[in-house]
Amino acid sequence: MRFLDRRLFLRGSGAALSLPYLEAFGQKDGETPRRLVFVYVPNGLHMPDWTPAGEGEGFELPFTLEPFSVLRSEIQVLSGLAHDKARANGDGPGDHARAAAAFLTGAQPYKSTGDRIYAGPSADQVAARAVGGATRLRSLELGCEPGRRSGQCDSGYACVYSGSIAWASATTPLAKETRPRLVFDRMFRGPDTGTPAERARRRSVLDLVRDDAARLRGALGAGDRRRIDEYLESVRELERRIEHTEADGHADAKGAERPGEPTDYAEHVAQMNELIVLALAGDLTRVVTFMHADEGSNRTYPMIEIPEGHHTLSHHGGEADKIDRIRRIDRWHAEAHARLLERLYETPSGEGSLLDASMVVYGSGISDGNRHDHAELPILLAGRGGGSLHPGVHRRFASETPAMNLHLALLERLGVYRESLGDSTGHLDPI
Repeated sequence: MRFLDRRLFLRGSGAALSLPYLEAFGQKDGETPRRLVFVYVPNGLHMPDWTPAGEGEGFELPFTLEPFSVLRSEIQVLSGLAHDKARANGDGPGDHARAAAAFLTGAQPYKSTGDRIYAGPSADQVAARAVGGATRLRSLELGCEPGRRSGQCDSGYACVYSGSIAWASATTPLAKETRPRLVFDRMFRGPDTGTPAERARRRSVLDLVRDDAARLRGALGAGDRRRIDEYLESVRELERRIEHTEADGHADAKGAERPGEPTDYAEHVAQMNELIVLALAGDLTRVVTFMHADEGSNRTYPMIEIPEGHHTLSHHGGEADKIDRIRRIDRWHAEAHARLLERLYETPSGEGSLLDASMVVYGSGISDGNRHDHAELPILLAGRGGGSLHPGVHRRFASETPAMNLHLALLERLGVYRESLGDSTGHLDPI
């Protein structure tokens, strides 16, 4: 068989569609690239429904983690991790801003609403600098709330802290993209400045690469033809969903057009999840961060009949009805993340799946939202990291183990070796 170039794209006018893993690439054992994904949820969780009672293998999944039951052999719950730099440490209130800012940096943010900001670099961007040159996109920063880029949002902290977990440097937070349409076009098209009506008349990206795809299919075996057909259908299905969203003509609270941003939160998260899968499957990037919502978000959850704001409910004061609503919100986020992991698990990559090749961290910089705790954080690690991770267990580490030790260990598995990052004290082991 004539092996194809792994960087091969399907091309057409205004489109460049990268290919998923194919047998025709002739990839050798050990060559499957590893991916690193961080997914953040705000306001902490109800920890009694998160933390398994047992340790090691065979642990029972508590209420919030039950959605991962199908993939329990692919996940590990990591208890005992903490973010000391999310604490006040003499700086007063502002736990939400610090929780997000310190999540991947392990740095103490400056309390400032002006130019004097500090909280980086973040682990994802350390990874992106090292491995991003091998892909079209160094990294993707995604979210479902645009956040504010100026002003004060939390007790004297600049708004960028609450809405950013990715920092290129100590003073450079990276804005996340919240509009699936713009992410899709960045991945598969060139820049598009057309009006909504003009965008609605555009041809599908698959129509643009149809001739190139037909030529390629003729050179592939049956297994590769099936893989490429499934990938292209996934791209087209997401494109249809985005087109449907775009037809809603959604605008933000100030009336500014936000093309392709769903008004339905569940659909918004689902589209972002699918973009992550397609970006990793096509090797467009190997590093992704995704914030379900900004830290301190007071989003409501009408799809599960919760009209109260998330942040408001997180300060439940021990009231049973508020705790019940928090439990349901936690469970909803877990279900959404479980669907992402399932898509990664069913998507081929090399000799295994995308999940086999990935390291996916899910969690928050706050444990108990009512008390603003930053110890015993809710951290879930999924995937096998190309055989370098050993999931299927609940691991309990010594209390106050820096969460940055986990990030150092994951960077090492990407081939990025650092003695320290933020407030790390070593590499987390075993994972």
